Amino acid sequence: MRKKLLFATLLCLPLQMLAQEPLISETEKAIKDETASFIFTESQLDEDADMTTDVIQINSSSNMYTSNVGYLFSPLRFKFRALDQKYNDIYMNGVQVNSAENGRFSYSTIGGMNDATRNIDYASPFESNTFSMSAIGGSNNYNFRASDFAAGNKVTLSALNRNYTARAMYTFGTGLSQSGWAFFGTVGYRWANMETAAVEGTFYNSLAYFLSLQKKWGEHHSLNLATWGNPTERAQQGASTDEAYWLANNYLYNPYWGYQDGKKRNSRVVNNYEPSALLTWDWTINDGLKLTTSLFGKYAMYSGTRLQYNNSQNPKPDYWKNFPSYNYDVWGLTDGSNNDLNAWQESYNYWTADIANRQIQWDKLYYANSQMNAVGGDAAYYMLARHNDHLALGLGSTLNWNINNRSKFQIGVQLASNKGMHYQTISDMMGAEYLHNVNNYAIGTYAGSDSRVQYDVNNPNGTVSEGDRYGYDFNIFVQKATVWSQITHDRGNSHTFISGRIGGTQMWRDGKMRNGLFADNSYGKSGTARFLDGGLKVGTNINLGKGHVIGFGVSYMTYAPAAYSNYGGSAFQAAEMNNNYVEGLKVEHMASAELGYALNIGWLRANLTAYYNHGTRMNEWQNYYYDDVNSFTYVSMTGVEKDWYGVELGMRVKVTSKLSIDLIGSMADAKYMKDTDVSYLLSTEGTVTKDILYNKGMREASTPLTVGSIGLNYNVSGWWFNLKGNYYDRIYLSYSPSLRYQSTLIRSGQVDNDGSLIVPEQTQGHGGFMLDGSIGHQFRVAGHPLSVNLMATNILNNRKFVSGGYEQSRSSYTTDQATGEVSGQRTYNFQKNPMKYYVQGFNFMLNLNYRF
Repeated sequence: MRKKLLFATLLCLPLQMLAQEPLISETEKAIKDETASFIFTESQLDEDADMTTDVIQINSSSNMYTSNVGYLFSPLRFKFRALDQKYNDIYMNGVQVNSAENGRFSYSTIGGMNDATRNIDYASPFESNTFSMSAIGGSNNYNFRASDFAAGNKVTLSALNRNYTARAMYTFGTGLSQSGWAFFGTVGYRWANMETAAVEGTFYNSLAYFLSLQKKWGEHHSLNLATWGNPTERAQQGASTDEAYWLANNYLYNPYWGYQDGKKRNSRVVNNYEPSALLTWDWTINDGLKLTTSLFGKYAMYSGTRLQYNNSQNPKPDYWKNFPSYNYDVWGLTDGSNNDLNAWQESYNYWTADIANRQIQWDKLYYANSQMNAVGGDAAYYMLARHNDHLALGLGSTLNWNINNRSKFQIGVQLASNKGMHYQTISDMMGAEYLHNVNNYAIGTYAGSDSRVQYDVNNPNGTVSEGDRYGYDFNIFVQKATVWSQITHDRGNSHTFISGRIGGTQMWRDGKMRNGLFADNSYGKSGTARFLDGGLKVGTNINLGKGHVIGFGVSYMTYAPAAYSNYGGSAFQAAEMNNNYVEGLKVEHMASAELGYALNIGWLRANLTAYYNHGTRMNEWQNYYYDDVNSFTYVSMTGVEKDWYGVELGMRVKVTSKLSIDLIGSMADAKYMKDTDVSYLLSTEGTVTKDILYNKGMREASTPLTVGSIGLNYNVSGWWFNLKGNYYDRIYLSYSPSLRYQSTLIRSGQVDNDGSLIVPEQTQGHGGFMLDGSIGHQFRVAGHPLSVNLMATNILNNRKFVSGGYEQSRSSYTTDQATGEVSGQRTYNFQKNPMKYYVQGFNFMLNLNYRF
C-alpha cells in the first residue's frame, strides 16, 4: 500500500519538476560499473562448492529490473527467476563457454579482472541478439577484442572487509593504431590473511591477469588473441547450526579451522587455476554480411581439501555429539529419559570457555596418528584433496546478415569438447606413516579380506602416501554440437523474432580404478550415451506510442542431461564407483512464456514482466550420508517436474534533475509439482534401492523468492549518493530427500489417521530488511580523472539473514541395522538443527581508480 501511495504522489508532481534528462549520470554509471564488477567477481558467487550460490549475471540495459537486480540483491545470493545457472548461457566473442560437463559457467574464472569484463552484450530470455538463441535465464556475450577497450592507463586500489580485504589493479590499453594493431592488458591481486578476512579462519590470495592483442587488415579482416587466468588459493567457510552460532556468539562461526602449534589452520583450502585462451577471426564480407569465428581453450586445475577420519572419532568441532543438546532434549520432543542436565552444562561450559574448544583440535589429531604409528596401524586422520580438472575446447561461428533495413538473419554453430579428470589424492598424512586404499565404510558389511572393500582391485591392499591417488579416479568425456538460427523483422511499430536450435550430445566415462563393489563395471570405458535436443522461440515487441511498449514470447526447449555435477543433475548413477548411467535418464523439456510492459516517458521509466517456466522429465542428483542404513548414498531423481513463475517490477522516477527514486522487486515461486521417482545406491554395499520421494511442493533453495527494494539516487556538483532499502523473504533451505522417502515416512510412523503420509515441511531461513548505500565523486588530479567510491552494505548490521543452507539428512531416531525398524529416539533432533549460512554484517568497499 505504501508503494502505491508513493507512486501516486510522484505522478502528481508538477511536470516542470520532471526534467527530461538522462536517468543515469556518467558518475553514477562509472560507480555502478565498479560496484557491479566488484560483486560479481567476489568469491561469494560460486567459488565455494559447499554453498548454493548460483547468482546469475543477467542484465538487459533496456529493462530497469534486469539491469539492476543482479548486483542489487547479491548479498542474499539471488538467483534470477530462481533458475539454476545452467540456464544462463555465457559467450566470449561468440563462442559458448559454459562447461560441457555440467552446463554452468564459473564466474570465479574471470574474477579480479574487472576492467577486462566490462564490454558485455546482454540478452534477456525473450530478447533477440546477434550472438545466440537466448537461454531461458538469459545470455551474455563478453567482448574481449583489444580495439574495443579504452586507450590509456588505469590504477585501481580497493580496501574492504569482505572475503578479501585489499585489491590492486593496473590496466593499460593502446586503442587501435594506424597500422591496425591494438593491445589491452590488466593485472590485479586480491588478498586477505586469517587476521583480516571477514570470516575467521579464512584467507584469500589471488593473482589475475588478462592480455588481448588484435591485428586488423584493411576493412575486412581482424584477428584477436586473448589469454587470461587467476591462480587462486583460498580457505573456505562452512555452514553450521543455530546452536553452534549461539554458543560461539557469532553468526559467522566457521567450523573448518583450528589451532595447530598455536597457529590457525583451515581444513578446506581450494586451489584453482584455469589458464584460458581465445582466438577470434572477424570477417566483414560486405556492409551487410559478417562472419565471426572464435576458438576457445582452457585447462582447469581445481582441488579442494577436506579433513577425513578412519576408525576414529569425527573431528568436526560441530559434530552433533559435541553439542549440549546431545545430552538434553531442549525441544521437549522425547520422553526425557535420556536427559542429563549436568552433561549439558559441561558441554556448554566447554564450548564457551575458549575459542580453541569449538574449533578443530589439530594437535590432538596428530597425536592420535602418532599413537597409530606406534602399533603399526593406518592413519586415524588425514587430509584428502578432491580434484576436478578439465581440458575444454570450444568453437563458435556466427554469420550475421542484414537482409534489408527491416530484416536480419543469423545462423551459427557451436562445438564443444570436454575431458573432465576427477580423482582424489592424499594431501597430508598428518604425521601418519601409511593408509590402505580400501573402503572402510564397507568393512563390516564385508570382511576386511573381501575384494569388495578394495577401492582398486587391480592394486589390492595398496598403501598410499602424500600425493597418491585414493578412493576414485575417473575421466568423463563430453562432446556437444549445436546449430542455431534466428530471423528478426521490423514492421511498422513491431519487432518480431523467431529462433531455433538443434544439437547433439554424447558422453562416456573412463574409470582408472577397478572398484571392488563393481569389479566388472568400473574400470575402463563405459558405453556411450547420446542425446538429441533443440528448441523453438518466438517473441514480439509492439510500440504503442508515447513511450508504451508491450512484449510477449513463448518457447519450447529440450536439454540433454548434465554428464556430471556435484550439485544438480548427473547422468551417471555414481561416477566415483561405477560406469552405470541413471536408470530412466531422458532429455529434459522446458516450456516458457513471458508477457511484459515497458513505459519510458523521460521522467518515468518502468518495466512490468510476468513469466512462466514449466520443466518436465528432469533429473537431479545428490550424495550424502544416509543415517538409516549407515552408509553414504548416491541419490538419483528422475521424472522431476518443476514450475518457475512470478512477476517482476522495475521503476525509476526522475523527481528532479538531481533526484530519482528506484522501485525494484519480484514475487516468484519455484517448486516441485509432483512427487518423484528415486533410486539410491549405497556406497557400503553397491546395492540400488528404488523408492518414491514425496517432494511435491518443495521450493528452490538458497535464494529469496520475494525481494523488494526502494532506492534514492541524488547527484549534485559531481557527487553521487545512493541509499537503498532492500527486503528479502521466503528463503528456503535445500531439502533432504531421505527424510521424505516413502519408506522413511512409514518406518518413522509419519502416517495420519486416514493412512496418508505426513511429509515434513521444507525448512525456511530468516529474511528481513537490509540498508545499503554508496557515495562517489570524480576529481581531477594533474588533469586526469580520479574516481572515489565508498560502498556500504548492511549498514544496520543485521546479522540474522540466512543466505542459504540445507537440512541435515540424519534421522532423529535410531534404527536396528538387522531389521531396519526404528529402535529408539535420539535426544538430539536433526530436523530442528538445519545447517545455515548467515550474511556478513556491516561491510564496505572503498574504491579509488585513477586514469591517465
